Amino acid sequence: MPSAYVIVEMKVSDPQRYQEYMAAAPASIKAAGGEYVIRGGRHESLEGDWQPHRVALLRFPSYEQAKAWYDGEKYREARAKRAGATEFFNMILAEGVETQP
Repeated sequence: MPSAYVIVEMKVSDPQRYQEYMAAAPASIKAAGGEYVIRGGRHESLEGDWQPHRVALLRFPSYEQAKAWYDGEKYREARAKRAGATEFFNMILAEGVETQP
């Protein structure tokens, strides 16, 4: 079963309020079997016009587990803490490739 990835691009407009979200989100991700692969940090555009302000990448064991995390109560509570803290917050869920044993 392929892993699933949640890709997030955001622009934080209220860093103090965003800290509340950053404190709450990791526990919801871990409880759903996910992990951060990227959480902020250095990045640069290599091709195209995309100039993201901040990027995060999460990995989950399956697409279904990622959906369950997003729809779950723990992450809904974390999302509520993010309200008003970002100018924009774009998130997609993508299924990874099947790996060969």
